[in-house]
Amino acid sequence: MTNRNKIILFFVTACLGVGLDQFTKELAKKYLMNQPPKSYLWNTIRLEYVENTGAFLSLGSDLPQSVSFWVFTVIPIIFLGVLVYFAIKQINELPLWAFLAFSLIFAGGVGNIIDRILYDRHVTDFLNFGIGSLRTGILNVADMYVTFGVFAIFFLYWQQQKSENGKTFLDSDSPKSE
Repeated sequence: MTNRNKIILFFVTACLGVGLDQFTKELAKKYLMNQPPKSYLWNTIRLEYVENTGAFLSLGSDLPQSVSFWVFTVIPIIFLGVLVYFAIKQINELPLWAFLAFSLIFAGGVGNIIDRILYDRHVTDFLNFGIGSLRTGILNVADMYVTFGVFAIFFLYWQQQKSENGKTFLDSDSPKSE
């Protein structure tokens, strides 16, 4: 794939991701706001509307508005700019899957920044996963993009390291008997 096509794919993936994130947040506002939580698949998935002014698990939600703006809006915008710069600078070295993982991280970051700017720091969250009392925090599609993208980058890096050490993804870590 040419570098030009990789860049186009990066931004098309990011735009589709941001669009889907914003669409699901609008659906959550329309159908979940001021409603009791909804449970599906034996309570494995819960849909529950919350607005979060902090980060994961509302961390930092009690920060003053000016500090919150810098921590949750300005710094992430700078980070996303650096991420795009890095991805494009490393375009020849990054495999396509890593490039797409960076695109997902970018899409998730932009999706939540849009909320913070348009809705006075409030990000719409509505998804909760778990079994019994073992549950995630309440999150949104953008959060899932970021999480999946970060895990994919770590997995791809780990796979590359194993490959460079003479092991493949399917090899076990135990020493082979001779």
